[in-house]
Amino acid sequence: MAIQDMFKNNIVAVLGIGIVAAVLVPIALPVVARAAKPFAKALVKSGIIVYEKGREAVAELGEVMEDVVAEAKAEIEQEHAAQAVVPAQAMVPVADVAAKPGTETTT
Repeated sequence: MAIQDMFKNNIVAVLGIGIVAAVLVPIALPVVARAAKPFAKALVKSGIIVYEKGREAVAELGEVMEDVVAEAKAEIEQEHAAQAVVPAQAMVPVADVAAKPGTETTT
């Protein structure tokens, strides 16, 4: 509040500051822009590098997930194949007993 009160009563100071700002801004702006350009360029380069590293990480994660899914599918297929073989093996001894010579029963 003190700054606002100081400038309310002193119009000459306000005009002086406005004139100085109007003169210095066109001079200072290119200097600041030249100084900020390397910083802005470095910031953009860093962003590009982070983006590319992120893309690589996501691609690697995708490959790992594809491998995991393929392994899971292979395990499921093996389990189904094992379950299909077990009932077939349970029936084999019954057929073998009836087919073996000398093990026939007479009634």
